[in-house]
Amino acid sequence: MTVTVAHDKETGVAVVTLDRAAKHNALTLDMARQLGEIWRELRYDDTVRAAVVTGAGQRAFCTGIDRAAAGDIPQPSSPYTIDDPLIAIGPKANDLWKPVVAAVEGMACGGAFYLLGEAEFLVAGEGATFFDPHTTYGMVSAFETIHMAQRMPFGEVARMALMGGAERISARRAYETGLVSELTADGGALDAARRAAAVMASYPTEAVQGTVRALWSAKEAARAQALAHAPHLVTLGNLPPERQSELFTRRGDGFRLR
Repeated sequence: MTVTVAHDKETGVAVVTLDRAAKHNALTLDMARQLGEIWRELRYDDTVRAAVVTGAGQRAFCTGIDRAAAGDIPQPSSPYTIDDPLIAIGPKANDLWKPVVAAVEGMACGGAFYLLGEAEFLVAGEGATFFDPHTTYGMVSAFETIHMAQRMPFGEVARMALMGGAERISARRAYETGLVSELTADGGALDAARRAAAVMASYPTEAVQGTVRALWSAKEAARAQALAHAPHLVTLGNLPPERQSELFTRRGDGFRLR
């Protein structure tokens, strides 16, 4: 199993873990499907009133889709459609309005933002880093950038997306700009996220879920409109897969850490 769920019946908190540490918790197609199923199941589990999403190990929260898996997805020839396997991996895409806290250790990049963008807030260890390598490899950062634009200042998300693999945002910088709400010592993010989730789970769940829904409604129209454009931008702007792979093999460029 590559995604695990641990329920704490006493606190009402479920911890959803991307459990593929040896591969930096990169997402396979099976994991993408599993995440959607998990969020939908949590909608109906009244013993769960809040959730935490995290990655196994200390090296990475998630590094997006496994490139081998991405190559298995046939795409239509039309520039107006694209099959994105990560589009429904987040809790909001699956209509879950119980609060979700993300606990981040190590790297969080690319497709990880589908999950981080749909959490209520982020807790991160001091060694966490955030970056978006899409442009480096001839890929449009559309869905990822749109998700992050909802929770980072415009200039910060623009710099992250456009600088690609050349620059990483430190946990401290992410905290300063509001992407991260709480910093912990390395290895402490999960415990801190659990504590926050337990507090929310201790309150009447109807009021909590209603508050989550109200918060998201404040930005829903702009977010939905932007996401509707994303498939076309990806299809029109991405290099052919073979050219992307050629660029990907040139990894090792230096990067700046802010």
